[in-house]
Amino acid sequence: MAIQVGDKAPDFELKDNHGATVRLSEFRGKNVVLLFYPFAFTGVCTGELCEVRDNLPQFSDRNTQVLAVSNDSIHTLRVFAEQEGLEYPLLSDFWPHGNVSRAYGVFDEDKGCAVRGTFVIDQEGVVRWTVVNGLPDARDLTEYVKALDAL
Repeated sequence: MAIQVGDKAPDFELKDNHGATVRLSEFRGKNVVLLFYPFAFTGVCTGELCEVRDNLPQFSDRNTQVLAVSNDSIHTLRVFAEQEGLEYPLLSDFWPHGNVSRAYGVFDEDKGCAVRGTFVIDQEGVVRWTVVNGLPDARDLTEYVKALDAL
């Protein structure tokens, strides 16, 4: 079961695509859009993450940090970010495999990857909006922006 609106967002510590440690709690005082996605280099995932890239000012203008999480290795994420020009953190939930995805209730045990879960987390670390889509179903970025505007 996915984390619900009103829940405290589970803190985590993951490596980003450059090998740096990123903790969710480091972003207190900022909103966070936490995006879980299945795999780098796949069509729908690439489209979603590039749409975020192309619209980053909509997030920074709203005091918001975007964090994208997949079960890929940091090495895969580094190449993916370089190839697609993604300048926000891509976090690796590779090992222990899927622990953070499981904590948020978005890990598909049969497929071995995260489904498309999005969590808008406020400046105090509370989930204020969420949507979980199946693997083939792209999300609508305008919905994240509406959720941020409602904070």
